[in-house]
Amino acid sequence: MKGILTVKFLADVLVWAALAPLAFVLRLEGDVLAYADALLLYASVGLLVKVGAVLAARLHLRPWRWVGVRDLARLLATVGVVTAVLFVVAFVAGEIVTIPRSVPLIEGLLAVPALSGLRMTSRLRNERSRRPAQEARRVLIVGAGEAGMAVVRDLLRNPEHGLNPIGFLDDKEWKRRQPHLGRPVLGTLADLESVVEEYGIREVIIAMPSAPGRVVRQVVEAAQRAGATSRTVPSLAELATGEVQVVQLRDINLEDLLGRDPVRLDKDPIRAYLQGADVLVTGAGGSIGSEIIRQVAQFGPASLTLVGRGENSVFLIDRELGQRWPEIPREAVICDVRDRHSLAAVFERVRPQVVFHAAAHKHVPLMEANPEQAVWNNVVGTRNVAELAAAHGVARLVNISTDKAVNPTNVMGASKRVAERVVTEVSATTDCVMASVRFGNVLGSRGSVVPLFREQIARGGPVTVTHPDMVRYFMTIPEAAQLVLQAGALDDQGRVYVLDMGEPVKIADLARDLIRLSGLEPGVDVDITFSGTRPGEKLYEEVLLAEEGLEPSPHPKISVAKTSPIHPDFADRYEALLDAARTGDGEAIREAFQIAVPTYRPEAAAPTGSGRGDGAMVEPELRTRAA
Repeated sequence: MKGILTVKFLADVLVWAALAPLAFVLRLEGDVLAYADALLLYASVGLLVKVGAVLAARLHLRPWRWVGVRDLARLLATVGVVTAVLFVVAFVAGEIVTIPRSVPLIEGLLAVPALSGLRMTSRLRNERSRRPAQEARRVLIVGAGEAGMAVVRDLLRNPEHGLNPIGFLDDKEWKRRQPHLGRPVLGTLADLESVVEEYGIREVIIAMPSAPGRVVRQVVEAAQRAGATSRTVPSLAELATGEVQVVQLRDINLEDLLGRDPVRLDKDPIRAYLQGADVLVTGAGGSIGSEIIRQVAQFGPASLTLVGRGENSVFLIDRELGQRWPEIPREAVICDVRDRHSLAAVFERVRPQVVFHAAAHKHVPLMEANPEQAVWNNVVGTRNVAELAAAHGVARLVNISTDKAVNPTNVMGASKRVAERVVTEVSATTDCVMASVRFGNVLGSRGSVVPLFREQIARGGPVTVTHPDMVRYFMTIPEAAQLVLQAGALDDQGRVYVLDMGEPVKIADLARDLIRLSGLEPGVDVDITFSGTRPGEKLYEEVLLAEEGLEPSPHPKISVAKTSPIHPDFADRYEALLDAARTGDGEAIREAFQIAVPTYRPEAAAPTGSGRGDGAMVEPELRTRAA
């Protein structure tokens, strides 16, 4: 390594030094002998200046074989400084010998192409020697923008990937008029199938981080029809984390096909209430709870308390925290939110300033079969957390709710609606800023439809969907957690915030997408069957009650639900619900829910089909069950 650096250093200095006599020759048109003394003085002083400049700018330490615009900019700045110094030398030396003052300028103009030529020659030789082998997998890059250029540049530099970029596809006309890194733009996205066939493409790389889901789906489906596989660069949301780079290719996933816009957080208000705060999260081992913890950790809390009932899941997120953020003090607590005495001891010991309440039973069929548990966990557990937060000086509490609390047709949704009202009721008695955040289904959460579908596809099918018209709102786990943190920064007391869920997605379309992403064809390789809806299920979900409207919030993806006032008899209705839960009588509990939540209409659920049974463990809001 030292030998290479020495050679590069000597090459820079010798080539640069050789330009001094050349500058004299060009200036004096060959009559150099009369200025021999001036040339000797100028070249000697110039040599010292150039040696110092190369060392100071560390030009020889830069990797020439990967020289880029920044390296050339550094070189240009260094030559400019040396030229200015030598101009001063020529001016001062005029008292001794006559040095033409245009010589430093001429030399500087010669130095830029000479020194940059050394570097470009090294880069060209490196790229030629590392050119992808003929047997390398031929790939087509969709998108000739910055991401596409970065991918091609990386593939050319690293032939060990075994990928040979043949060209680009891009819909912009002006990009098709010129090559990019020596690779042509072969057509538009509509030409994908013909280009794949004509050029023997084996893989398509989607290099458009901000592409909407419909475009990604179009490319993936065209590539499949042409017999090519497809991968993509990370999305804008992934790139924003700083943990991945654009050249890190990955397989297409469901989030790419849904194509939701990345969340842009207003981080200052979030940092204002989280940085240096003691934060407690219930349901810490769950999908949402654990992601909230990851998001909170990025804002530098003083401590994190992980409260959960499942020891294994709490252990896993606690271990992850220790590995990724060892500097944050943390405590893992196994505690059930229904156990008020144990929960009170945690609040007394920790004295949290911020609480995120994510603990809840969320499986619709299980809560239909065990309605009293929905009351104890979702309703009473929420009251315990809210009242203890008020009693122990918590500054902010955010309760995680669901779109199933809107015009509920199942026990789970009704219980979450009562939980929202409980938080609003308690907030009226305290200075703690309390709010509920309502959103829909989360991709990849435990018990969700996506892992189930993948399991069914791996078994060869069939993939079971409850109804061909079943639609749901979806968002990713990180997106939901980020918006929960953003909503927590708002100061409205006792409000219900509604997250922007985007466009609803048909569950049957979701199943077809997953089958195609597995390299199979729906209806050919894997069948889709419809099993019929289950008790409490609706064909579609709503995010607002009939009497509600929306008000804007400071964040474009969060709205405020204009909820109706707490009913004067709410306390009595709440106690009646608890009395019904104590009996364990499902019908009595449902009747109590109908009194507490007038919009609860169990008979409004979608007609139940014949399929019932082992689908109970699947998250119900996703309207599917195991085969």
